[in-house]
Amino acid sequence: MNAKPRGRQFFQNPGPTNIPDRVLRAMDRAVLDFLSDEFMAIHRACHAGLKRVLKTDQTLYMYAASGHGAWEAGLANIFSPGDRVLMLESGYFSDSWTVMAGHLGLEVDVVSCDWRRGVSVDQVASRLKADTVHAIKGVLVVHNETATGLSVPIPDIRRALDETGHPALLLVDTISSLGCFDFQMDAWGVDITVGGSQKGLMLPTGMSFTGVSAKGVAASAKATTRRHYWDWKEMGAREPQRFIGTTPVHIFYGLEESLKMLEEEGLDAVFARHRRLANATRAAVRHWGGNANSGATAGAKGIAGDVGAIELFCAHDARLSDSVTAVMLPQGHDADAFRRTALNRFNLSLGGGLGPLGGRIFRIGHMGDLNEPMLLGALATVELAFKTCGIPYRQGGVDAAIQSLA
Repeated sequence: MNAKPRGRQFFQNPGPTNIPDRVLRAMDRAVLDFLSDEFMAIHRACHAGLKRVLKTDQTLYMYAASGHGAWEAGLANIFSPGDRVLMLESGYFSDSWTVMAGHLGLEVDVVSCDWRRGVSVDQVASRLKADTVHAIKGVLVVHNETATGLSVPIPDIRRALDETGHPALLLVDTISSLGCFDFQMDAWGVDITVGGSQKGLMLPTGMSFTGVSAKGVAASAKATTRRHYWDWKEMGAREPQRFIGTTPVHIFYGLEESLKMLEEEGLDAVFARHRRLANATRAAVRHWGGNANSGATAGAKGIAGDVGAIELFCAHDARLSDSVTAVMLPQGHDADAFRRTALNRFNLSLGGGLGPLGGRIFRIGHMGDLNEPMLLGALATVELAFKTCGIPYRQGGVDAAIQSLA
């Protein structure tokens, strides 16, 4: 019988993320009547604080659900069966959102891409310009694709809509970007923002939300997709946009504390910390591969067929994520077997490849409650697992990360 590794687990998954002790302690209390004056004060404070993180003065609805629930709420409230939407492909999660839209009866056009580089904004603009009858009712984009370590520049997508004069609503998934790097709902002209609790907000999974522009609220009055739990009209009749059913009181306790932590540090400082730790991770990965990053695009979804060295999966430097780094192993090495060794021998939990990336990549999360010692410990253990598994790498990746941080 194999003994479980001793010591505290280094949890470097890209969501759910580490929950700070302060948040855990805030949740460690008796339940409170969710209709009481005491709890409603907490609810209103969280509502206002979350809008500050979203950088919006518009409407906010919250749900007892994962981010997938907020996806569905956004789609069901503003579209009707048969409506056409444009999905900007970015990876596994954009594909999942596409499937959901289809299940709700929407017609989905996809701007396809190489997963290592993301969509071309010019191609998006061309698709919008060609839609002279404005059949496209919404443009859907994942701000940060957790599966590939790639971010999409939302202001550029907004600009494509404006310059083509297209009236489509802009829907943005911020589940793994919010609270990690900058997002400005109002300034960027986002109509529907989808978010979740378990990543940059440093909470357990189980709460999600949508920020909704005035244009989005108006569209919801005309939508005919059937809904009940997700219905914004029902929720909006309850101040402050209360849940349909029981409110998850303990997650609100945790949210109140996590918002305090974000604002004590300051959002700009939070974003700078994430960028600093992301740069250090990337410095290590580039060093492990001998600074190789061919950006080859052979094979499905840009999975190169001839990779001979460790590489960053995202090959578009301007779109590298500050939340998660996806690492591609040399051909012939199983990333899932490597992750099992890291977990079972060294108590380091890493994210795996999703969909067609299964077994080809592993993912290092660097979001939420994280500092330099935690990251360096994880990177050192990755090197140890490389050595144990016989994966060829250039030694000194941790030193490269230290140089980046210093």
